[in-house]
Amino acid sequence: MKIIKEFAIIIIISFLGEMLQWFIPFDIPASIYGLVLMFTALTLGIIKLEEVRRTGKFFIEIMLLMFIPPTVKLIDSWGIVKPRIIPFLIVSILSTIIVMAVSGKMTQFIINKDNKKNNINSENNNKNKKNDKSRKKERG
Repeated sequence: MKIIKEFAIIIIISFLGEMLQWFIPFDIPASIYGLVLMFTALTLGIIKLEEVRRTGKFFIEIMLLMFIPPTVKLIDSWGIVKPRIIPFLIVSILSTIIVMAVSGKMTQFIINKDNKKNNINSENNNKNKKNDKSRKKERG
């Protein structure tokens, strides 16, 4: 029953993304609106991560299957793609490198920020422990 609830939450967010695409006159895919809505809801605590974790993991596991229809369509459209294959490959390779670099840098930034935060907390804990020990010595 929990999986059905998780799936329903994701479907509702996706539907809201479709509605936003319908009403907002920008050429932005509904899936992007849905992702922004889900991110916002998770960030603000409207939806708890545990409420969608299992279904989200399932979707990640089957994500490869979602690329089959576009791949078949690409093969079907080979006559249109063939004369433009070099620019497509250049754009694909460059965008992949850029996404990898930006993702790596952002991950390093977040990890370093988290490590600094943990180091500050552990230093404060060590200072508190030292202060507790000196107070005990003064009393004892």
